[in-house]
Amino acid sequence: MAEYDNTNTFTLFKNDKGDNPKRPDYTGNLNIDGIEFRISGWIREGQKSKFISGTAQLKEVNSEAKREVAKENEDVPF
Repeated sequence: MAEYDNTNTFTLFKNDKGDNPKRPDYTGNLNIDGIEFRISGWIREGQKSKFISGTAQLKEVNSEAKREVAKENEDVPF
């Protein structure tokens, strides 16, 4: 089976807000040119209709990758 190419796509899932009304109504992932983002969306109400507003944040690099970058930077002479 061929692997799915998710470049330049996004997915949103309904979020269980629990007891926190400030939590986003939807969360998901966004991929732009191979760069991964975490996205959040809130249902808002305008004068004539409802809409979704949201944010996109660059996904955190895992700690292993951070350690490798730090190790590479140790060799920099300045």
